[in-house]
Amino acid sequence: MQGGRVEIELDEAPWRTLPVDAVVRAGVVLGREFDRATARDLARALRRSEALRTAGRALRFRDLSAKALDERLARRSVPPAARAEAVEALERAGVLDDGRFAAGRAEALAGRGYGDAAIRADLERQGVGPAGAEAAIAGLEPESVRAERIAARRGRTVTTARYLAARGFEPELAEAVAGELVAGDSEER
Repeated sequence: MQGGRVEIELDEAPWRTLPVDAVVRAGVVLGREFDRATARDLARALRRSEALRTAGRALRFRDLSAKALDERLARRSVPPAARAEAVEALERAGVLDDGRFAAGRAEALAGRGYGDAAIRADLERQGVGPAGAEAAIAGLEPESVRAERIAARRGRTVTTARYLAARGFEPELAEAVAGELVAGDSEER
């Protein structure tokens, strides 16, 4: 055994080197007959092991929603049963958490200047349900405060109002930025 893998012999000749977890799950034991049932169990365990390994690699550098992880595993041709088991196991272990993913993603998008509508749409596109998206947005700084900060930095211009609208801020906030500009222009005349 080396590196989490074990060398399997069949008829006293080297056959394959397999992940230890798959061999243990399949119940492969020294001296026990390697019949069709054991071979099926081993094949199933190998699919599960590969699904978990692929999922682990996908989650190594960034959080994903359960739906996004399932889609990624599907693109890797992981069978549906193995995908479902891998996603469920990772959720049970706390490695995969849609609430944590949604909160982090919402915070990152808000920090990059997006409004609630754009954040909501992105989260739903990523596979987060409406309730999860709303909970993540509720944890953010109010949209009006973020819009004010952007308007202060960019200037209170019509261009800034268009920018806010394009970034998913409520139309009323974008109008308020432009409204103050228009009100200020009419007073000067």
